[in-house]
Amino acid sequence: MHGLDFDPRTDMAICCGQTEAFAAAVFAIIDPGDEVVLFDPSYETYEGCIRMAGGIPVYVALEPPHWTLDPDRFINSFTARTKAVILNSPHNPTGKVFTKDELETIAGACCRRDCMAITDEVYEHITYDNIKHISLASLPGMQERTIITSSLSKTFSVTGWRVGWAIAPAFFASAIRNIHIKITDSAPAPFQEAALTALRSPPEYFEKLRREYESKRDYIVHLIAGIGFQIKFKPRGAFFLFAELPENYLLSDVEYVKELIKQAGVVAVPGCGFFHTTLSTEKLSQVGCSYQERYIRFAFCKSSATLAAAAQKLAELSDAMGCVTGGKNA
Repeated sequence: MHGLDFDPRTDMAICCGQTEAFAAAVFAIIDPGDEVVLFDPSYETYEGCIRMAGGIPVYVALEPPHWTLDPDRFINSFTARTKAVILNSPHNPTGKVFTKDELETIAGACCRRDCMAITDEVYEHITYDNIKHISLASLPGMQERTIITSSLSKTFSVTGWRVGWAIAPAFFASAIRNIHIKITDSAPAPFQEAALTALRSPPEYFEKLRREYESKRDYIVHLIAGIGFQIKFKPRGAFFLFAELPENYLLSDVEYVKELIKQAGVVAVPGCGFFHTTLSTEKLSQVGCSYQERYIRFAFCKSSATLAAAAQKLAELSDAMGCVTGGKNA
């Protein structure tokens, strides 16, 4: 699907979801004291795996509101102990899809520094606005130094089946399989059979998937903007909206989420759990509280009925309060 040539007999490890594939990949290549570069904000399980392997996470902050990668900041994060770079694109929680220029920056640094890369590509088929997913492994010099992890979960809406995989040069794939056998032994056999059917889906299925999610994205962007959130970045992949609280709203992300649950029965995720670094720029310091406490992650991988019910509850709350973010705290 991505123009890469691997030997399925030697270069693949079938695991219990992408989560285990990622963990096994980290355990396969990271030794105590190795540094691993991650982009911030990031999905929360990455750091835990790195620390369990004895590695040291080194975060490179992406710059809001478009979550752009500063090449100098990235290059300066490397040291003599840097062993690997973690890349999640399309990106959770922001919905960012790393650009070709950004991927080339990452690939160039890995090649020059002789570093590995571990990618999380579970949203590879969920991109918008005619943007195509590019695997880091497809760039020059990267197939031999990249471990790709992905799964059925997001593309086929089967998160509970726990079928994922790691694809890598045979030497690394063998190590990952050895670790996988010690951790879980095998992914569920009936679901592996089902995976064969799913992965043979025609191109029309993947196109329909993109169209449906793009429609849901546009729906939730309009909905959340309508209750006062700042939508400075429209997600280009995955199925999350990482929205910024209104400027005049004084509560933190955690406090806002609690109020949203109590008053509207709508659940979102506070953004602070995805942040690990702080950007010290004048622009960001003008905000009343840390930008790490200014974002809420909304998931739109829901049925149309669920999204419509959430919209109705938020509209009722907005009518009652003037706006969802109003009241004594605004």
